[in-house]
Amino acid sequence: RVTVEYVMLSNINDSTEQAHQLAKVLKDTPSKINLIPFNPYPGSPYTCSSNSRIDRFAKVLMEYGFTTVVRKTRGDDIDAACGQLVGDVVDRTKRMLKKQ
Repeated sequence: RVTVEYVMLSNINDSTEQAHQLAKVLKDTPSKINLIPFNPYPGSPYTCSSNSRIDRFAKVLMEYGFTTVVRKTRGDDIDAACGQLVGDVVDRTKRMLKKQ
């Protein structure tokens, strides 16, 4: 069984038509699909899909018989989700090296 991680981007890849397309691509592959709300960060051109769009997307996938899980967002208030905090620390380290 394959686990698919699908990041939900508002008006980029979150329409019900795209859910149908994803289901058709995976139709012969036993899969579990994790829908991950995008964690916006300063300067990102993307935003997270609305809860209603994510729910509609998930419903389409479940109608095809896929196990579908919507991930909970954590750490987005401090840019810690998806390793962003680590990236921030690395950036500060690079800046410190340049100052030396």
